[in-house]
Amino acid sequence: MAQNIQPIFILPEGTQRTLGRDAQRNNIMAAKLVAETVRTTLGPKGMDKMIVDSLGDVTVTNDGVTILEEMNIEHPAAKMIVEVAKTQENEIGDGTTTAVVLAGELLKNAEELLDKEVHPAVISRGYRLAETKAQEILNEMAEKITADNDEVLKKIAQTAMTGKGAEYSKETLAALAVKAVKMVEEDSYVDKENIKIEKRTGGSVDESELIKGIVIDKERLSPNMPRVVKNAKIALIDREIEIKKTEFEAKIEIDNPEQLQAFLDQEEKMLRDMVDKVAGAGANVMLCQKGVDDVAVHFFAKKGIYAVRRISESDMKKIGKATGAKIVTNLKDLSNEDLGFAGTVEERKVGDEEYTYIMDCKNPKAVTLLIRGGTEHVTNEIERAVTDAVGDVTAALKDGMVVAGAGAPETELAMQMRKYAETLSGREQLAVQAFADAMEVIPRTLVENAGLDPIDTMTDLKAAHSKKQKWAGIDVFSGKVMDAWKKGVIEPLKIKTQAVSSASEVAVMVLRIDDVIASSGKGDKMPQMPPGGMPGMGGMDY
Repeated sequence: MAQNIQPIFILPEGTQRTLGRDAQRNNIMAAKLVAETVRTTLGPKGMDKMIVDSLGDVTVTNDGVTILEEMNIEHPAAKMIVEVAKTQENEIGDGTTTAVVLAGELLKNAEELLDKEVHPAVISRGYRLAETKAQEILNEMAEKITADNDEVLKKIAQTAMTGKGAEYSKETLAALAVKAVKMVEEDSYVDKENIKIEKRTGGSVDESELIKGIVIDKERLSPNMPRVVKNAKIALIDREIEIKKTEFEAKIEIDNPEQLQAFLDQEEKMLRDMVDKVAGAGANVMLCQKGVDDVAVHFFAKKGIYAVRRISESDMKKIGKATGAKIVTNLKDLSNEDLGFAGTVEERKVGDEEYTYIMDCKNPKAVTLLIRGGTEHVTNEIERAVTDAVGDVTAALKDGMVVAGAGAPETELAMQMRKYAETLSGREQLAVQAFADAMEVIPRTLVENAGLDPIDTMTDLKAAHSKKQKWAGIDVFSGKVMDAWKKGVIEPLKIKTQAVSSASEVAVMVLRIDDVIASSGKGDKMPQMPPGGMPGMGGMDY
């Protein structure tokens, strides 16, 4: 007797599942679309994107990672490509578009191999071999630089800003970026966090300046305090200058007015003592991370001390690095040795807001780049460009290795990778060739974005490289092949090595997925009916 075999559900209702080739095609398609979105922004002739969020806020940029973060991408495979851009941003701060475009092209070329029945595992193995070899080739072609090569460092900063909103003032801004990085350098190590980039709308880009110290968006606590303090001795205090509540529950009983007055006088004396402590240490500027009581503000003003409260922890650390002050948590221990020095501390009004400028520090290990621009959107884009420039100069100094740009290293890499592919046997050879072809997407995109003919230009470029001109790149303004190094198009090696490694890693990861299981995400659903329905419901089929 044939039994009714019930279907077995192992996944909740509403779950979508894509298997095998379909899953791969879907994921590769999503990755290619992400790459396609940012591809038009690459290079000096790249275009910008305008992104309007749900609140109507507008962002105009051609910075890869900014575009991808603002776009609010949903597709899981596309999100993996966005991660590539974020990694690139965190590691170097520039080259995000390059990394994403490379990842998209590696997957596009892998798809062609999949159509020829090459197994994903073979392609993955080939890509891994290719990536290791690519790192080797890139390191061999790089040139060494040191912190004394000011000219090269400026060119690196200018290259980072070309094609962004800051391009017209890149000379000024590049000089500021290099100066800032060299100031905060400690034993050949640069922490980008120590360069605070502040932006102010109003004025022109050329009015941007490097301040040997820190600018914070806080005002002095009382108009009775001095607006400008010369030869400032700065106390950094990380505790509230208020009467502390007791840790345990306590009652204070007062049964006559004299006692109340004595109580209030005692509170006032405690606050006065705190202020005296700060003044006694020799400080004429007091910056507090926490709250400051209004009575204490009055005493500070009486003593002629410039006081500011509720400064963020990160700003406190930067001020400490800039002025040499130590952050003190116990006022009893505050002494003259804990104070920092700044030539001037002054309150300035910029636009509608008051700012405290801590300037002219002796040997600041934290500085502020003050960026100016005509409108908010311009200022934001210039800030992104300067951040990229600072990141590039930092990366170049950290590794001491640089390459020329303009598509030269990628073309050289592709040429050498093809030679390497010929030494391999088996199907991996196809994957290495696909990897080599993918590298050429960068020069090809630069050409296309400049409105030039990709076929003629790429042919000329490859011909130059086959004649051992390793820095032959594309002059997007004339459409001719140029020596990118001599033209001053220089980038840190780390941009290229990081982009190649993260792009190939994500490509391999996407290729190895053959099953996508997406739950419907309806949250707390009703428990599912057992097969055959509820007892007594005639075996209704749910």
